[in-house]
Amino acid sequence: MGEARGAAARAGVAAGLVLGAGACYCVYRLTRSRRAGAAAGTEGAASARRGSAPAGGLVPQVSGLSVLSSLQSDTDLPKSPSNLDAHHLQKLLHLLEFTDDPLIQEQALVTLSNSAAFSVNQDIIRKLDGLSVIGKMLSNSIPKVKEKALNALNNLSMNVENQEEIKVYILQVCKEIELSPLNSDLQLAELRLLTNMSVTNDYHHMMTNAIPCFLHLLSEGNERTQIQVLKVLVNLSANPAMTRHLFSAQAPSLLSLFDNCINKEILLRALMFAANLNENMKNEEGIITQDQYSKDSVFSLLCGHSTQYTKKLVCLLHHHDTEVKEQVAKIITQLRGDTKTRYSVKLQ
Repeated sequence: MGEARGAAARAGVAAGLVLGAGACYCVYRLTRSRRAGAAAGTEGAASARRGSAPAGGLVPQVSGLSVLSSLQSDTDLPKSPSNLDAHHLQKLLHLLEFTDDPLIQEQALVTLSNSAAFSVNQDIIRKLDGLSVIGKMLSNSIPKVKEKALNALNNLSMNVENQEEIKVYILQVCKEIELSPLNSDLQLAELRLLTNMSVTNDYHHMMTNAIPCFLHLLSEGNERTQIQVLKVLVNLSANPAMTRHLFSAQAPSLLSLFDNCINKEILLRALMFAANLNENMKNEEGIITQDQYSKDSVFSLLCGHSTQYTKKLVCLLHHHDTEVKEQVAKIITQLRGDTKTRYSVKLQ
């Protein structure tokens, strides 16, 4: 019976966390008061988990989560993530590092993620060794905790100095993408982090082995997943050093994206991906020939003698969107015989 009440009390405590800047203090004080609550056999914890507030135990809900009345009197809590000081963040990171409660871990990571939206906090968290503390959460067995950790790292990766430390997680994230449930929030969070980490060419080589996985997700994923994968692929394709790696990857269903009925966000990015690769071809050292690549490779589909691709491009010239038509015209111009181009494609 005591164990049941203890488990319910933990759920009640987690339900009492506030999303946002005040969460760091809330969680900190709640964990200190846990023992007293458990010893007294805290009443109403189970009903708190269901969302109902026992008399005198909880105050009306704020942002969808109940707040313990004992915290309502705190007047020194920052009202915005931008107002968090270094000592607030240090306490929050310390809590994250030493708690085993997944609900508290989630809320701590949400607060860190919100605070990391401000550049000054990005530097503070790095200097407090917060990147490694958050990074350890990527090995957590609970998907929601991993997702929140990825979201925090995603915001923190907007800082160039932070990227130098976050890069150590790229290989791990690339492997996890393939294992994560298709189209899940966790998989999308992983792809978002790689999108930010691929904005510059510095870490592209660390994503090379994940290219087949990206193209598989492009084929099997829903529209949200496809858009996020294409953001990564467009970034990679802008780097000439990645051209041969991308060309050699298998993508039998790639051409299905070049269609008038495809979501504009997907279509535009697919066209940008193709245009980038064509542009890289002009500056490629050595001669690239079609017999170097298999039938379903990206090269054979986009730069080989693909009549289907040619017809799709011609049809897209009549697309209702001006931006799409401009991208198509650019690709056709590239394929039709720039004098510097070292391959031949027939357009009819």
